[in-house]
Amino acid sequence: MMWRANILLLVISLTCESITSSQYTPGKKSLGELPYSNSQQADSNFKPTVTHPTYVKVHPKVLFDGAHNNSSVSLRQYAPFISLTSKDGYKITTGTEKFSTGSLKQYSVLIIVNASGPEGHRDAPAFTDEECDAVRDWVSRGGALLLVTDQAPYSAAASSLSKRFGVDLTIGYTIDKVHYNKDANDQTELVFTRADGLVVNHPITNGYHADERIDRVISFTGTSVKGPTNSVAFLKLSDTAFDVLPAEIKPGSGNGAAQEPRLVSAAGRAQGVAFELGKGRAVFLSEAAMLTAQVTPQGVNFGMNVAGFDNSQLALNIMHWLSGK
Repeated sequence: MMWRANILLLVISLTCESITSSQYTPGKKSLGELPYSNSQQADSNFKPTVTHPTYVKVHPKVLFDGAHNNSSVSLRQYAPFISLTSKDGYKITTGTEKFSTGSLKQYSVLIIVNASGPEGHRDAPAFTDEECDAVRDWVSRGGALLLVTDQAPYSAAASSLSKRFGVDLTIGYTIDKVHYNKDANDQTELVFTRADGLVVNHPITNGYHADERIDRVISFTGTSVKGPTNSVAFLKLSDTAFDVLPAEIKPGSGNGAAQEPRLVSAAGRAQGVAFELGKGRAVFLSEAAMLTAQVTPQGVNFGMNVAGFDNSQLALNIMHWLSGK
């Protein structure tokens, strides 16, 4: 996410064929559950290393947004990501101001993670119309934006900005009855592999050297995204993936029995897309934990600290592509 180009990472939603909820087991997480809880903390034992830092003499300036009800994300859950990318040579500053031409002009990369509305209205727009215009124009002139969002309320709060880039976000969460983490027996922990055709060729997944190649990525209870026509879905959802959406409350149905959530095919969608806009670049991720390293009191890991996956290299490769390495 640096330097000459600024990149945006976002999430998009697409309405597909519906199926009945009895056909699928969503896994251990319930609809509407927040992805971050007080029990999950940054893993203090995760010590990222970068053998050959990309930027040694010149250090791209990165703005990590903390001004849109997401400061706790900046300071806690994403500390391992900040540590990793800082060791690669990026100079990261936590933002405390609203977006404007003036506040963005000194940075090469803008990172937004789980921005939201105010307490009690988390799904309200996180950004003003003026901010959305400022970010879009900044990217078009050569900026790089990485926008990361989980399911609602975060995806709903980011939708006003995503629409400026032709990106659609779902408000539910995504499951896959085939391509999931069998060890956790959780169909919301999605597994993307190159062998299954779900890790798609792109500079982000191929890297610039053989040892930067991405073959396996895991995500943890996110939603789905669909980018504009010129985007590449580098983390592609399979034909067996579904979005679990809130139940439709029909007029006159009353507040009696609980309504079943709706399951809608997520085929053709993704959890990671990348594209160019004008002179800039954008990356959209629809799941936030994949670029963190968290641990529960029970010792369960989430993110870059899960063995057997390339999430740490993915974080670096995203930044390299955004910063025009």
